[in-house]
Amino acid sequence: MATSVVMPQMGYDMQEGTLVRWLKQEGEAIARGEAIAEIETDKAVIEMEAYASGVVLKTVVDEGSTVPVGDTIAFIGTPGEPVPDVTPSAAATAEAAPEPEQAAEPAAPAAAPASGPVRASPVARRLAQEKGIDLAQVTGTGPNGRITKEDVEAHESAAAAAPASAAEAPAAVEPAARRQQGELVPLTRMRQAIARRTAQSKREVPHFYVSAGVDMTAAMALRSQINEALAGEARVSVNDLIVKACALTLAKYPAFNASFEGNNLRMNPAINVSIAVAVEYGLLVVSLGDCRGRSLVDISKAARGAVERAQSGVLREDDYTGGTFSISNMGMFDVDSFSAIIYPPQSAVIAVGTVRQQPVVRDGEIKIAQMMQATLSTDHRVADGAQAAEFLVEVKRVLENPVTLVV
Repeated sequence: MATSVVMPQMGYDMQEGTLVRWLKQEGEAIARGEAIAEIETDKAVIEMEAYASGVVLKTVVDEGSTVPVGDTIAFIGTPGEPVPDVTPSAAATAEAAPEPEQAAEPAAPAAAPASGPVRASPVARRLAQEKGIDLAQVTGTGPNGRITKEDVEAHESAAAAAPASAAEAPAAVEPAARRQQGELVPLTRMRQAIARRTAQSKREVPHFYVSAGVDMTAAMALRSQINEALAGEARVSVNDLIVKACALTLAKYPAFNASFEGNNLRMNPAINVSIAVAVEYGLLVVSLGDCRGRSLVDISKAARGAVERAQSGVLREDDYTGGTFSISNMGMFDVDSFSAIIYPPQSAVIAVGTVRQQPVVRDGEIKIAQMMQATLSTDHRVADGAQAAEFLVEVKRVLENPVTLVV
């Protein structure tokens, strides 16, 4: 029987995704775990993996279609195998439908744009949002009239080169109150998603915070020794040390690796640590799987790969799903301390600042130590203050005795 390929939920609040591009066409062989398509969410373009091996028997939706989560988009099976008669849902069909044909005669001045859906690539939509360009006014040169990034740029250039007389025409006088309100700048899809997710988290999750100073002197010395031994083959970052320390601590305090569901806790069997990555258009949270069982070098390689994919705008499905605990590190921005917002459905996130030399008192004497401030944000439905304090102190203990990270 043919296997149905459905639009996956690549995020806690994802309701639909846009099929950007088929990476496998009908009739092509595909192996389980191989990328079959690129899917755009509110935040990123993600490579969707196949969950079965065989041949792509049929693709149900066209490129550029927006499809609800759970809807069938393709079938995989053996050559010649019959497939069910499935039609795209109304939402997918509306997005994928071709635009109405334009009349052969010239349009009248100031004619209203066609009411049909505007077909545009994800990059073109993002660029148009940033520049405040109405896609309905842009002429598409892609397949079936799809608008490309180059079309948006060409439209912007044409608008800038408009006759000077039009630019110099007297503008309508606006009321003073209107002028004082300032420009209304539309949010990008990513910024809309961030606004929606963070507002939901702060509204629905009762946050509380505990902070501690961590002496990173021994950890920094260990990091230097490891990187010298690696001789440039790979490099362990401060964040890699923190990821490993948190993974070890989560094994002792599993409630911080859980999710709140009604009157229950969803105990996650794997420790998948998410890290926040600043990208050009906002913020992405990428997941590093099974961090407890990984070495520091493995964590370093996985983190570097995930960050590079996030910054290039194309993630793998496992980069974007499955995170159970988060780390937000702003040390590279010379920030001492801050509090992070919990990333649903997780129950905790740790925020760390820069490692800075500071005077500390040891045995009645003032010494210089490399200190780092850490703040744990916790869902109060999952844990109380004493438990959060124990968790943070354990992270501190591991980092201050870093041999634990390599044994």
